[in-house]
Amino acid sequence: MTKPSLSELLHAAVTAVGGTERPGQVTMAEAVAEAVDDNAHLLIQAGTGTGKSLGYLVPALAHGERVVVATATLALQRQLVERDLPRTVDALHPLLRRRPQYAMLKGRSNYLCLHRLHEGVPQEEDEGLFDQFEAAAPSSKLGQDLLRIRDWSDETETGDRDDLTPGVSDRAWAQSSVTSRECLGATKCAYGAECFAEAARERAKLADVVVTNHALLAIDAIEGAPVLPQHEVLIVDEAHELVSRVTGVATGELTPGQVNRAVRRAAKLVNEKTADSLQTAAEGFERVMELALPGRLEEVPEDLSYALMALRDAARNVISGIGATRDKSVQDEDAVRKQALASVENVHDVAERITQGSEYDVVWYERHDRFGASLRVAPLSVSGLLREKLFTDRSVVLTSATLKLGGDFNGVGASLGLAPEGTTGDDLPQWKGIDVGSPFDYPKQGILYVAKHLAKPTRDASRTDMLDELAELMEAAGGRTLGLFSSMRAAQSAAEELRTRLDLPILLQGEETLGELIKNFAADARTCLFGTLSLWQGVDVPGPSCQLVVMDKIPFPRPDDPLMSARQKAVEEAGGNGFMAVAATHAALLMAQGAGRLVRATGDRGVVAVLDQRLATARYGSYLKTSLPDFWYTTDRNQVRRSLAAIDAAAKADGK
Repeated sequence: MTKPSLSELLHAAVTAVGGTERPGQVTMAEAVAEAVDDNAHLLIQAGTGTGKSLGYLVPALAHGERVVVATATLALQRQLVERDLPRTVDALHPLLRRRPQYAMLKGRSNYLCLHRLHEGVPQEEDEGLFDQFEAAAPSSKLGQDLLRIRDWSDETETGDRDDLTPGVSDRAWAQSSVTSRECLGATKCAYGAECFAEAARERAKLADVVVTNHALLAIDAIEGAPVLPQHEVLIVDEAHELVSRVTGVATGELTPGQVNRAVRRAAKLVNEKTADSLQTAAEGFERVMELALPGRLEEVPEDLSYALMALRDAARNVISGIGATRDKSVQDEDAVRKQALASVENVHDVAERITQGSEYDVVWYERHDRFGASLRVAPLSVSGLLREKLFTDRSVVLTSATLKLGGDFNGVGASLGLAPEGTTGDDLPQWKGIDVGSPFDYPKQGILYVAKHLAKPTRDASRTDMLDELAELMEAAGGRTLGLFSSMRAAQSAAEELRTRLDLPILLQGEETLGELIKNFAADARTCLFGTLSLWQGVDVPGPSCQLVVMDKIPFPRPDDPLMSARQKAVEEAGGNGFMAVAATHAALLMAQGAGRLVRATGDRGVVAVLDQRLATARYGSYLKTSLPDFWYTTDRNQVRRSLAAIDAAAKADGK
């Protein structure tokens, strides 16, 4: 039997999911197949509606080697494992004459831990939670969540937190799961044979396609001990998110609360002198943190340096001591010991990392109203790490609707550790970027309106003219508005003000769960939804409920953002343009994602309104505009009101 062609396989898969083949999807599948066959690297921009999941799954399954697919969002992981992969495998089975296996793999703390569930959380004197079910009154929210988890544990096949609906609080889940550092290990654990996390790993070892998330991919790269099974092809979907997810995994944090928890956990497991030295170091650290002011620490102050060295040394002694003592009076000693070690090792590692003072790390203080001060350390850049760990020994395909910024892929490529496209060199990964376009006719389906007449936004001034403009646009649109704001404060003040002015329901992020907000927004065309960052990327509402997407201003990073400002400064010191490389790239990515909320289907019509004159007047405006979908462009406020009114009237005529 002759080997089926890629076009036959793609046609079978698209038919199976009830879709139609699109030119961009065909181009994408061919490019992925070529890259995988040549063991090459590829960046693919595939606009909304291209059908990119099948564009990479079909050639990957046809290739026959093991593939890891890493995504940023839970929604896409679910879509792949519950919808796209089952249908695609069924459709390709007769043609390939084999049935590829697939599995989902997440970090250990995403799975229910049967040991912790049945044996309880190791006791901490001030919390008294040895048996969490007794300590948490069944009538309390925590108690109810824990009872639900216990009932669910008898019926779940996966133990995966995301399969528990409705979900439970982070606090309840933390008492029913363990981190990889806290895990006893399958061979030492009484429940090792039934362990959900171990079962997921075993399924992944046998699978042809392993679906995971960016965070686990980062852990696999950073920690050296492989978490993912050996694979020949890596596909990174939602690749615009990868750098921030890897940075998050590589970020260390110390808080007084966390250090005090480590002290309590270790106290019974080491001799009094060792425990006291950690207690004293913790108190010294807490005193320094009480005076901490938010912001970057270009040099670690002397008092903080002494406090961290004391913590590091005391933690090291505790780690040595814990290994040498046994205490039969401690119930479930192995679990208690493992949890204490995990806490103390984290304190030691972060304290040591900051005291070593690498030029490649950024250190800063943060302050939260609820949690007090924290000390954080993050890599100045993850590009070297990604170049070294991602692009060796396998073919890598990175795809997203937004990878091409300012007209090329080099900005995103640089953040991933890639030299400009076409650059040759012995140790430089070779790659190419392709844009397969979008099935949507952007110039006919959407308008990009820039409110050029508004005053230039400043950081603290109230923007009365912007609110007036926003109110008029929302009225013309008859509601149907997604408001994307650069800060939570701006979103809240706009919602408060416009709720008094307009006879339109306005939902605000934070007042309900994100899923509930989006559902209510989609259900009623007159309803508007205001919010910040997660809305810029997480809203998929096709149809007449979202016909006006408003950005209050260009979403540059805050000037006092420690990590972004440090990255900008580093580019400038190397002779580059820090503003364009960091701030403008960050803004372009977010604006492209935000503008992508407007047109989600071929019948969608509407306006993206940017209430920031700098998009029309500043030198960097053209770079940002080139990064957005190719909408029809205007600065004419009367024209845009007429267009919105016409779109609203057409939707009402259709009964929507």
